[in-house]
Amino acid sequence: MGHNAIDAEIAACDALSRQTTQAGAHAFARLLMLAEERDSGQIPRIARFLAATYNGQAFPFDLFELRAVDIAISNDMLCCLDALRWGRTDLHTLIPDGDARVRAVIVRWGLRWPNDA
Repeated sequence: MGHNAIDAEIAACDALSRQTTQAGAHAFARLLMLAEERDSGQIPRIARFLAATYNGQAFPFDLFELRAVDIAISNDMLCCLDALRWGRTDLHTLIPDGDARVRAVIVRWGLRWPNDA
């Protein structure tokens, strides 16, 4: 593989990474808004998912939960996971006041940090 082919592959991966991160940020914003504003049976699952993307060690997430939410919600969750796979940045950092908002969702939905138990 020549230098031009390598450079083209890197550019293609970079473009896909940026595109995926952008889509993931939008999906994360939609999920965060639902967790902040709504109160239905699906919202606690969304809150657990958001907490897991924020700190996966403190808030593990069972991927089978994807089967227990609406298709649009699970699509947004998958979009977030795809963005996390590329590892450009933590999604909450792309949202205005994302850190504080995710922490507020964690509190609102009664999720506990491991040292709070």
